[in-house]
Amino acid sequence: MRRVGIGLIVIIATVGGLAWLSRDRLGEIVFNRAVEANYGQDAIAGLPDGLHVILCGTGSPLPDPDRSGPCTLVLAGKQLFLVDSGSGAGRRIGEMSIPLGRIDATLLTHFHSDHIDGLGEVLMLRWAASGRKEPMPVYGPLGVERVVSGFDTAYTADYGYRIAHHGADIMPRSGAGARALTIASKDEPQLVYNRGGVKITAFKVKHDPVEPALGYRFDYKGRSIVISGDTAPTSTVAQMCKGCDVLVHEVLNPAMVGKISATAKAAGDRRIAKIMSDIPGYHSSPVAVAGIAQRGKARTLVFTHIVPRMPSRLLHPYFLRGVSAAYAGKVVMGEDGMQVSLPAGSDRIEQADLL
Repeated sequence: MRRVGIGLIVIIATVGGLAWLSRDRLGEIVFNRAVEANYGQDAIAGLPDGLHVILCGTGSPLPDPDRSGPCTLVLAGKQLFLVDSGSGAGRRIGEMSIPLGRIDATLLTHFHSDHIDGLGEVLMLRWAASGRKEPMPVYGPLGVERVVSGFDTAYTADYGYRIAHHGADIMPRSGAGARALTIASKDEPQLVYNRGGVKITAFKVKHDPVEPALGYRFDYKGRSIVISGDTAPTSTVAQMCKGCDVLVHEVLNPAMVGKISATAKAAGDRRIAKIMSDIPGYHSSPVAVAGIAQRGKARTLVFTHIVPRMPSRLLHPYFLRGVSAAYAGKVVMGEDGMQVSLPAGSDRIEQADLL
C-alpha cells in the first residue's frame, strides 16, 4: 500500500512538472479556443421581436467599481438606441457582447458630465466596429451641438491616425464622430423619432438648475418603456408612463446621503458636506419614485442611477424602505448587465443578466 501511495505521488509530481514546463503551450491552446468560441458574439441577436431595455450603466458620479456611469440601451425590433453615455459605457457594452456598431442613435437626457463623459469612447468604438459611413445621430436638448462639436474636436487627431493606419476603406472618415440633432425646448411632450414602427417621445423633467433636462418614452408594437433621466419628483413622468410596461427611474436615498453629509461635516470636510446636502433636491427618493410608478400604473419599476453606491445587496432593504407600501408592482434594483424584455404580441415581462 505504501508503494502504491508513493507511486501516485511520483505520477502526480511528474504530470504537474510537465504541465509547468509546457504552461506556455497550455496558455496558447486556452487562448485560441476562447477566441474561436467567443468571436463575433452578439448577445441581442436572438432576442424576440419587441422592446428590450438593457442597463449598461446604473451608477452615478460617486465611485462604484460595480457600476458604470448612466447608460441604457433600448432595442426596438432591429433598431438599437443608447440613452446617455456615462463613464465606461463603451467597455460595459462590449463586456455584454453587444456590438457597438449596432447602435443606430444616441439620446442624451442632459449634459451633466456623468451622463456624457463616456460618449467619445462609444463614438470611436462604434466607428471602428462598424465601418459605417454616416456619423452617429445624437439627439439632445438645446446645447447638444456644442457637446458633439467638442467631442469631434477632441478626437479629430485620432480620426486621422486611425485612417492613416488602417486605410479609409476600413475607417471611412465620413462615419467618424456624431451628428447633433437638437430637441426643441417645449413644455409639452414631443415625438422626436418615428421610424420602422418605433416611436420615441421626449418630455421635460425637473433637474434645476439643469435646463432643459429630458426623459424619453419608447413605443413599439404595443409595448412601452419610459426612462426618466435625472429628475426631482414630477408628475410628468407618471403622465408619460400611463400604464407603461417598464419605468426606468433614477433614484437617490436621502437618508443615506444625509449620513454621508453629516459624517463629512463632523470630519471638517465642509465641501463634501455641502455637496451631499445639495444633491437630494434635484433627484428622487425611492418612496417618491414608487408613488410616481403607482400613479403612472407602471407594471414594473426599475431603479437606476443609484445613489449612494450599494457595496452589498444586504443594503437593498434599507435603501428601499417604504417602497412596497407606495407601489404595488414589481420593483427591481438595477444592476449593470440587466436586461428586461417585452416581447411583441404578449404582455410578458422577462428578465435576464448579460454579465
